[in-house]
Amino acid sequence: MANDIKLLDCTLRDGGYLNDWQFGRSNIINIFERLVSAGIDIIETGFIDERREYDRDRTIFPDTAAVNRTYMGLERGRSMIVGMIDYGTCCADRIDPAKDCFLDGIRIIFKKQKMHEAIDFCRLIKEKGYKVFAQAVSITSYNDEELSELIGLVNDLEPYAFSLVDTYGLLHKGTLRHYFDFACCHLKKSIGIGYHAHNNFQLAYANSIELLDDPPGDRMLIVDGTLYGMGKSAGNTPIELLVMHMNSKGAAYHNSQILEAIEVTMLEMYRKVGWGYSFKFFLAASHDCHPNYVTYLMDTGKLSVRSINEILSSLEDEKKLLYDADHIRDLYFDYQKRSCADSESVSELYKDLAGADILILGPGKNIYAQRDRVERYLEGKNCTLISINFIPEGYDIDYVFMSNAKRYVGLSSALCEQKKRSKLIATSNITRTSGEFDYTLNYGDLLDEEALMPDNPLIMLLKILKRSGASSIGLAGFDGYRQTSVSNYVNPNMEYSYSSKEADNINRDTVRGIRKAGLAKPPVFVTESIYETL
Repeated sequence: MANDIKLLDCTLRDGGYLNDWQFGRSNIINIFERLVSAGIDIIETGFIDERREYDRDRTIFPDTAAVNRTYMGLERGRSMIVGMIDYGTCCADRIDPAKDCFLDGIRIIFKKQKMHEAIDFCRLIKEKGYKVFAQAVSITSYNDEELSELIGLVNDLEPYAFSLVDTYGLLHKGTLRHYFDFACCHLKKSIGIGYHAHNNFQLAYANSIELLDDPPGDRMLIVDGTLYGMGKSAGNTPIELLVMHMNSKGAAYHNSQILEAIEVTMLEMYRKVGWGYSFKFFLAASHDCHPNYVTYLMDTGKLSVRSINEILSSLEDEKKLLYDADHIRDLYFDYQKRSCADSESVSELYKDLAGADILILGPGKNIYAQRDRVERYLEGKNCTLISINFIPEGYDIDYVFMSNAKRYVGLSSALCEQKKRSKLIATSNITRTSGEFDYTLNYGDLLDEEALMPDNPLIMLLKILKRSGASSIGLAGFDGYRQTSVSNYVNPNMEYSYSSKEADNINRDTVRGIRKAGLAKPPVFVTESIYETL
């Protein structure tokens, strides 16, 4: 072909984010040999990371000697063989001279704030005889001035190639062309240019063929892909699609070998871990932010998508692509604490609940499994029934307490029907779908900032009942938190994702919260609960 275009497969490296690089020895060899047989120009064998011990079943290696242990002796055909280093995870001393290594080249990824040190490191690796690829991750975090500074460093280094890495799949055609054309304009002609896409917007393949169909005529172009699109976050450009496209333009890759590799190895991996376009990664990309921010907000299990979008919109620009756990936690609670003028609601509610015998209903399975215990408790009492964040079937509820915006959205229709029979108490973080809540209370006033779960709905409601002067409180359906594999809710969609240790810690924290509420009488556990044993 007239243009110097190379396809690079990074399945054994980028795909490793999903399985901790544990592909298994036979799969590693099969993938590698199929890629060689397919005629893929450049094959990436995995990460070199001195923090990891050698494991023959994994494609993450402590040094280049470990790379040799896995791959030395394999046929490499006409393919160039490379590895990758995430700058800062491997010192140059771990890299043997290229003449003693199975690798032809090493790709080095680095963040913007580390560009100077990383380019110095690239220079050390180049001096050892390797073809060096300078890989600028999160390319969208660079403005033109910063990119110009980086390209100046790259020109001085003169590596084999310089790659634009769209780490979080944020590029659309216009911005892709801007970064690509800017780099081509300022890079030395001797330096190849690469592109590594992610599929957050389903644009990885479209963006790749945009460059393949209009390559620079004066330099080498390298486009990355992976088998079946396996890769970090929303996955990568499927290498089989790139091969198909290039073959339609006159290339001679053997796609049958690629398809065999997918059938034999990738389909089973996909069934186990899954990857590709997803709602979470779409949300992250649409806000130009690190996907861990979305993960944190979704894992709270208490936010509607509208609320998640509003919180992500308030991320500080300099923190968007560098995940800051404290920053997102602060934004979450600041958002939830949105205040309201609740003095009238508070006084009315307290008046209604003063001196009442209360039965609080939670969503644990025992609310139905031990219905007989609930009925015995209610016998002879004039109890006020309050459910928390759900509507139990078969119970005449007087109040529904809503503090969970996500569950409110899911229950909005049912709550409208329930309105004729029950009153709705909502915290100020809930956005009404229509009409007015019967009572709206300040969310921030009900939090326990010292707790593991500051917005535990049971503790929030107990605070309200304490202040109202309720006479007695019974608890039914508060079975306690369990590890994720054990279903404990009347509705499986209400399950939270916890390990056994996390669940135990939250249970203990809930018991502390109950005691800390300082009720005149301790609550009675009407149905069995883990809380009783702690």
